[in-house]
Order: sequence, then C-alpha cells, then structure tokens
Amino acid sequence: MSSTALSKKDTTISILIIGTLFFIFGFVSWVNSILIPYFKIACELNHFESYLVTFAFYISYFVMSVPSSYLLRKVGFKKGIMLGFWIMSIGAFIFIPAAYSRTYEIFLIGLFTIGVGLAILQTAANPYITILGPKESAAQRISIMGIFNKGAGIVAPLLFAAVVLKATDTDLFAQLNSMSADQKTPLLDELIQRVIKPYMVVGTVLFLLGLLVRFSPLPEIDTEKESKDLAHANAEKKSIFDFPHVILGAFAIFLHVGTQIISIDTIINYAISLNMPLLEAKSFPAYVLTATIVGYIIGIIAIPKYISQVNALRLCTILGITLTFLITTNHTDVDILGHHTSLSIWFVVLLGLANSLVWAAIWPLAMDGLGRFTKLGASLLIMGLSGNALIPLVYGSIADHVGVQQAYWILLPCYSYLFFYAIKGHKIRKWKV
Repeated sequence: MSSTALSKKDTTISILIIGTLFFIFGFVSWVNSILIPYFKIACELNHFESYLVTFAFYISYFVMSVPSSYLLRKVGFKKGIMLGFWIMSIGAFIFIPAAYSRTYEIFLIGLFTIGVGLAILQTAANPYITILGPKESAAQRISIMGIFNKGAGIVAPLLFAAVVLKATDTDLFAQLNSMSADQKTPLLDELIQRVIKPYMVVGTVLFLLGLLVRFSPLPEIDTEKESKDLAHANAEKKSIFDFPHVILGAFAIFLHVGTQIISIDTIINYAISLNMPLLEAKSFPAYVLTATIVGYIIGIIAIPKYISQVNALRLCTILGITLTFLITTNHTDVDILGHHTSLSIWFVVLLGLANSLVWAAIWPLAMDGLGRFTKLGASLLIMGLSGNALIPLVYGSIADHVGVQQAYWILLPCYSYLFFYAIKGHKIRKWKV
C-alpha cells in the first residue's frame, strides 16, 4: 500500500503505532544515561570503558542497518518489527547471566543484541513516518515522534534509578574507594544484581509487544513504486551512492546523534565531576530531554507554517556552536532548580534545544527523491546512528586526559559540519570530480 492510498483512519492508527515504537526506542535507548555511571561504579570502570555502553549499543546500527533493509524487503514491515522486538527481548534477558557473574563484557553483548533489534525497528519506523503525509510537513511528524521518544527518555533513567538505586547508596559509593577487595566484592555483586528483575520485566514486555504489532492493523507501505517523473529522474541511478545528498546526510546523522548522546549520556558524569552526588545528578538527563521536547513543540507549531525545515536546521546548528563555546569556557557557579553547580552544565542542558529539530530536518532532506531506493537510503541513515557508538568513546578518551568539561570541544566540528549540510550539503545531487 502506498501512503496516498491510506485512509485518514489508517494514517492516524499508523502514526499512533509508530509513536508507540518511538516511545520504546526512547525508553530502551535513554536508560543508558543512568547505566553508564551505574556500570562505572559497579564494574569499576574508567570514563572510556564506561562509554563502551553506548559503543556496544549503537555499533549494532552500523552492522545491521543495511541487512535490516533487506530483511524488511523480504518479510515486510510488520514481521520485521515483530522480529526486532523479539531480538531486543533476547538482549534484555542476557542481562540476567551478566548480572549474576558481574561480567561487563556479557552486559555489552546484551546491549549489542538490544541494539540489533532497535536497528531493525528504526529502519522500518523512520521512513514510515516520513511517508505518512506530505513531505513538507515530515519534520513536523518526526517532531511528534520525537516527543514520544524523549518523553520515554525522561521517564527511563528516573524509573531505573527509582527501582535500582537506594537512598543509602550515596554513602556506599563514597566508601567504596576506601574498602579492600574482599569487602568491596559482595557489595558490588549485590549492586549489579539489582538490574535482574527490571530487565526480566523489560524482556517479557518486548516479547509481547512483538506479538501485538504482528497482529495490529498497521498497514504495509510500498516504498518501491515511483511516480513517472521520479522514475524518469532516477533512470540513470544504479545505486544509493548516486545520491550525494543521502551519503552526506548519513554523515550528518552520524555527527548529530553523537552530539545528542554526548549531551544526555555524559551529563551525569559531568555533574559527578562537579562533586554532585549520583542521586542528585540523575535528574539532569531529564532536563536535557525536556529542553529537547520544548524544541519539538516549537517545531510542531512553526514547521512549515513559519519556518522551513532547512532554516530550522540552520538555526539549531548555530545554537549548538554557540553553546559549545559557552560550555567549555564558563566557570561560574549558580543556583538553578535547587542545584548549586556550574552554569556550564546548564548550557549542556540547552544542547537538548539545539539538537531537537536536527534529526527531523535531516531525514526529509536526505530522503527526498529516492523512490525505489527509499529503504536502502533509510538503512544508510540508520547506519549513521553508529555515531552514538564512536563519538562518546572519543569524548571519554579526551575526558580521561584533559577533563570532562574541555572534552566538550568535540562538539564544535560536529555542529560545523551540520551547518554545512544545512547550507549546501542537502542540495548536492551530483558528485563533482
């Protein structure tokens, strides 16, 4: 079924189902912001090692995005989404033996497996929401999906902390460094085993969601058909690499998600480096995500009525560049929302606003005019999510050498390239030798 053939009712149902998928994406993905400092303590890791959480989780997108497109072509969207949920379920259950053995490597395997399932889901969901309506308002629809995603992201780390962390843990964490190995081991074992019950529940829920989607009224959408004009324009196109704006867009996604994950998944460790207890610092990812949701709401209201998708992208990248300078150079302490800490951390929070409309704007710009290459183009953009895997590792390595605040300079080249894509990159239709 093509998007134009869908009734208003089918379109609404489809958007709601895809919205639910984005909520799941957010819940499973953004819980990493609390898992990183949690594993850092429980498995006794440095900054670089702790950010292997994001590496293991998101490198799966690089590995699986293209195979995912072929899987979806073979079995269809609905069965593909079902399989994605079931693979995620397996990954959640891997946390159980990992916790019993307190083996960080097994946790990473579980996270990679969850990421594989998510790669399949994302490859299906993102082109779906792009196609379900006029392309001029695609950024608006993606912004709505973003609210589902980031809303879950606000809930996930706070819920995880409520279930896993105890009020007495602040004192425990402070005492760990002065304990002998014999004293420390049973306490760390008990700490890490707290994840068993939550992930048993998560694994079960993901399995059931797969069944529900399989038997839902979600329609199949045919992305292979092209209009006569589009077929004529793409007649000479032999592969996805004949579309420069897609290749450049995939790299833009790579850098964008890296900036986004840095703003959310590093902020707790940054707060801790400013001598803030973990039980207080756990709130900061929610602040970033709230700022992101504010940006989405602005996008829903303003795009395309008051501002175009591309101009929204330009404004966001300029804001990101500005905030990078403010984060890395500010040393003023302030009292905001009951927290006495550096003003610079609130500039990290505002990165949520800078990042809010970037994903929503890049997707329709990069996917424009692909026709029969739509699924492959989508998988290439999903491959760009591997930026979540690599860029935090670079940040962590820099943080270990020069400190967590100065490590935020890594954001500058990222936002600079995004500005280039917003100005020129998305317009390029032919490679020039």
